[in-house]
Amino acid sequence: MTKNILHNIEKNMSSFSKGQKLIARFILENYDKAAFMTASKLGKTVQVSESTVVRFATQLNFQIEDETYDALSRNADRLKIISGERICDEMNKIMLSKHPSIGFYYLKDTGLLDLILPELVAMDKVETRNGRAHKNNYDHTMEVLENVCKHSDNLWLRWAALFHDVGKPKSKRWDNNIGWTFHSHNIIGAKMIPGIFRRMKLPMDAKMKYVQKLVELHMRPIVIADEEVTDSAVRRLLNDAGDDINDLMTLCEADITSKNQVRKQRFLDNFKMVREKLVDLQERDYKRLLQPCIDGNEIMEMFQLTPCREVGTLKQYLKDAVLDNKVANEREPLMELLMKKAQEMGLVNAENSK
Repeated sequence: MTKNILHNIEKNMSSFSKGQKLIARFILENYDKAAFMTASKLGKTVQVSESTVVRFATQLNFQIEDETYDALSRNADRLKIISGERICDEMNKIMLSKHPSIGFYYLKDTGLLDLILPELVAMDKVETRNGRAHKNNYDHTMEVLENVCKHSDNLWLRWAALFHDVGKPKSKRWDNNIGWTFHSHNIIGAKMIPGIFRRMKLPMDAKMKYVQKLVELHMRPIVIADEEVTDSAVRRLLNDAGDDINDLMTLCEADITSKNQVRKQRFLDNFKMVREKLVDLQERDYKRLLQPCIDGNEIMEMFQLTPCREVGTLKQYLKDAVLDNKVANEREPLMELLMKKAQEMGLVNAENSK
């Protein structure tokens, strides 16, 4: 066992950070001493933080012993003196490790996660009422994160996996007929992302928007896969997800953690069908058809309107007609449809619409 650990350290030496290399060299040269050190003592000996020791253990899939857990727990409040940027850097490195869930379980069990991401700790709860219990959403999230890591090293897709159910504690309700519900947890979770990113000093640019979008949309493919997979539903999904559609599908496939193998396989088979339809639609250049050729500016000019609800209603009406394949995305049939709708809304009389 000792030889395997030392060999693993030597093998990964080139991938370690400066602080991790200090830990690695000390262990290689003083294994008999290091084996009995807590994370706190090891960190002080080689002059690195305890979080660096935790990340080192995570990267190499080590186990932390009880005494080390106790030491980390006792010193958890010291995390408050570390800069947000440093914590952000450490968290990103844990996220990019082979098994980031190990690091997150260490952080949670030692109390450090309460200080870094209390929103995740709030998910570590199972409530039972009338004999009905919901699953532990923290454990589920760790499983989803590990599933994503099997297929992608995209850091921001991994963050999306970590936060995909972060809205569940706020959305949890009890229904006497169906039990526990988490309606709109994806919408609630998406609204939480900017605040979490800002607090953690994560980038507030397109990367945050990407994570927010995947969190918001992660239920859409599941709903499609649970029903008949229609061209119309897939076309709408492609329109909303855009270039991130493959990442969204990877997240959603990772989200199927049901222990019911029959149900799990049914979802995965339907996801495969969704992917096939996506490829088919893309190959037929459906992207070109998703935005009606009559835009809002033209609608305002035609009916002498300023930006208002009516303009949005007409735009959405044309867009829905195109997405549902009720009319070709061509000017003449869209104009005819537009005039009929405008007449219904009282924007134009029947005589002027001819």
